[in-house]
Amino acid sequence: MTFKEGIKQVERINEQLIDADRLMSETVINAFMFTWQWWFGIGLFIIPWFIWFLFRNRQSTGRLLMGGFITIILSLMIDLIALSSGLWSYPMMFSPIGPLLFLPYHFSLAPVAIMFTLQIKPKANPLLKGAIFSALGAFIGMNFFEMIDFYNPKGWSTIYDFFIYLFLFLIAYWFSNMNGFKKISDGY
Repeated sequence: MTFKEGIKQVERINEQLIDADRLMSETVINAFMFTWQWWFGIGLFIIPWFIWFLFRNRQSTGRLLMGGFITIILSLMIDLIALSSGLWSYPMMFSPIGPLLFLPYHFSLAPVAIMFTLQIKPKANPLLKGAIFSALGAFIGMNFFEMIDFYNPKGWSTIYDFFIYLFLFLIAYWFSNMNGFKKISDGY
């Protein structure tokens, strides 16, 4: 295949992706929107942030948000790789615009849960805290989401989810405990 043929192939694939996205959007609007599952997912997106805002350690807000934002970025990257490889899927969609982008798991549940875990017993062993968090997320959370058809593991082992959650927690822990924070106005 030549370079020009590759460009044409990519354009055809992009058109197919646009058509698939249109079908997903129609499904969200016609099958999912305003069902109890849809409202539950919207609640899972909004309520954790509201609770976190009320009960966060105010002196550590910036550090906790750093851990939360890195969790969002990494979980989205992991999911994009897994979804494009067909390792798992999310049958329930919440937004007709970019249906794969608005998932309460990435933008709310995982980061908020990690931020709460980070602030609870901050001097405890991070590996132990991460293992407990990961076990709850993988063995209880993911199985619950599979049960209500929010998640389809397609044969993906829950033990792999455990290690993904552990990785996310430890990276968030590392970022939230960095000592290189200095006010920008302090300059060089």
